[in-house]
Amino acid sequence: MTAAVGVALLALPVLYAGLMAWLRGGWTKNEAREAQVLPKQRAEPVAEQPAALPLFSILIAARNEAANLPFLLQDLAAQTLPTVQFEILIADDHSNDATAALVTAAAQEAGFMLRLVSLPAAQTGKKAALLAALHQARAPWLVCTDADCRLGPNWLAAYATLVARQPRANFISGPVLLTGPASFLHLLVGLEFAGLVGVGGACIARQQPTMCNGANLAYRRTAFEAVGGFADNLHVASGDDEFLLHKIHAAFPGSVHFLADVAAIARTAAPSTLRALLRQRVRWASKWRHYQSAAPSRLALLVLGANVALAVGVGVALAWPALWPWVGAAWLIKLGADAWFLSPVLGFFDQRKWLWGLLPLQVLYAPYALAVGAAGWRGGYQWKGRAVR
Repeated sequence: MTAAVGVALLALPVLYAGLMAWLRGGWTKNEAREAQVLPKQRAEPVAEQPAALPLFSILIAARNEAANLPFLLQDLAAQTLPTVQFEILIADDHSNDATAALVTAAAQEAGFMLRLVSLPAAQTGKKAALLAALHQARAPWLVCTDADCRLGPNWLAAYATLVARQPRANFISGPVLLTGPASFLHLLVGLEFAGLVGVGGACIARQQPTMCNGANLAYRRTAFEAVGGFADNLHVASGDDEFLLHKIHAAFPGSVHFLADVAAIARTAAPSTLRALLRQRVRWASKWRHYQSAAPSRLALLVLGANVALAVGVGVALAWPALWPWVGAAWLIKLGADAWFLSPVLGFFDQRKWLWGLLPLQVLYAPYALAVGAAGWRGGYQWKGRAVR
């Protein structure tokens, strides 16, 4: 009887370990593909575009970002890609700080094409802002980042290299790294987020896309229009990134790519408090019930099941001590699988030191994931000073 229960407790962690091995293979496939591109190639401009048509339109939705935009604009001004090959459109989502004035002043002095786009009174939210900017964009490729991100000088050149190397690409997901003080909260948040980026990149390599991040991605305008853009999910406040990822993959299989180039990393500050973290994660979770693709749901259920199984195992072993060896084995399998997958991902981000946070993150993860999932399913949260349903 003990053995039968023990085997049952091992089932989900073993399945999870198999998933992590599959994902690690996908991640290393991405890295191997990017390693074939010489570093000097990443900084080279692509073939010249017609004088009136840039290659990239960078779309940025901004609401009350006057404190952050100067740094982003500084990073964009330092891009190695020739300025004639990109334009920047910042859509002001009814800010009540100096965001609009700042962009207007910067546009007059910038050495690149920079425009302010103002939303009509009846339109609010990130998707509305992106659409307003998109309607004025002129380039065939639309690149999205957030107003509070920091970018390296070869960020856009890395996208240009992939576009040139993959002429049939329609969607590119870029890496995002959370930055912040050397605190215990940042360790856990940064580790979890790096894992999400790694899973997203690995699933793309395996041609079963699940997730990406709107702080760093690009898509071809014609592909966006072919799948209807945001039309079928405009009522969902979140999901300007993943819904589009799933639709473009479904319509154009094999045309979605992950940009596993350290030059393409977008850095953004991690939530500074637990309250801010939970609000952000509930916002992300609110879109789960609207997914049309089955891959994200299958992945989420297995990950949640494996984490809950460990917590349940501890509770069962407290009542039935003979099960402790089985429970210990389940924990070792699960944590070992996480470390095996995350080691190259954290190496890519130069953050292998975060690996020691796996055990405390595992202890906290089950109740955290269940609470966030339940809150996201129920809907309703505060974001950027607005109540969202």
